[in-house]
Amino acid sequence: MGAGIAEVCARSGLEVMVAETTGEALELGRTRLVNSLGKAADRGKISRQECDETLERLSFTTDLGDFADRDLVIEAVIENEQVKTEIFQVLDQVVTRSDAILASNTSSIPLVKLAVATSRPDQVIGIHFFNPAPVQQLVELIPALTTGEETVKRAESVVGQVLGKHTIRAQDRSGFVVNALLIPYLLSAIRMFESGIASREDIDNGMEMGCAHPMGPLKLTDLIGLDTVASVADSMYAEFKEPLYAAPPLLQRMVDAGRLGRKAGAGFYAYS
Repeated sequence: MGAGIAEVCARSGLEVMVAETTGEALELGRTRLVNSLGKAADRGKISRQECDETLERLSFTTDLGDFADRDLVIEAVIENEQVKTEIFQVLDQVVTRSDAILASNTSSIPLVKLAVATSRPDQVIGIHFFNPAPVQQLVELIPALTTGEETVKRAESVVGQVLGKHTIRAQDRSGFVVNALLIPYLLSAIRMFESGIASREDIDNGMEMGCAHPMGPLKLTDLIGLDTVASVADSMYAEFKEPLYAAPPLLQRMVDAGRLGRKAGAGFYAYS
């Protein structure tokens, strides 16, 4: 997601700095970005010149201190509240611009918990992109109880006018709008497969051919990442205690086994 968001911003003309924890992870991210832009050029979605200009607008670092002069920082790390909180605490210290917006791409973690970890809770907001970010047009904007209206307006302007995305506003409730509807659907499909009611192919074909979904629920779970789906489900269940939000045992076992979907080469399906 981080690479996709960086690509979207750089293609829109913004100067973008990308941070990773290690040099190896940073190189993997850089390669992913270069490959994605190359494919876009090959398919005629952007010109070779636009590809080269976009790459020139990208810089990379392993030091969050390099974000000192940024006016918008979007966190897109693992869906873990403690990890995200620690990053926001660091960003609060190193980003020196008094008007900087600190945003999270979280799928389900309450924004207010991240906001109060900083000294500027009125400038923290959720900016939730969807995967793959360069393709998907929707972005959820999630103000916390502490978020100032000026922050919301600025974030909406950047995402809508600069990045060209369609924004919807969501309350700071776990799952927001899309995942509050999507996650129970995905979990229901996993339970159906787990109980032997139907095969994975029939479940996916049923929704693709019967409901005109572009991708069946098990394929979509593989694309999102089983660990991400499980994390979002856990966050939603912790907040609402609704049984339909509880992750099925099969999902937990697959995560434990490292079968995380496309990114791991195996999930409900196998990938080369």
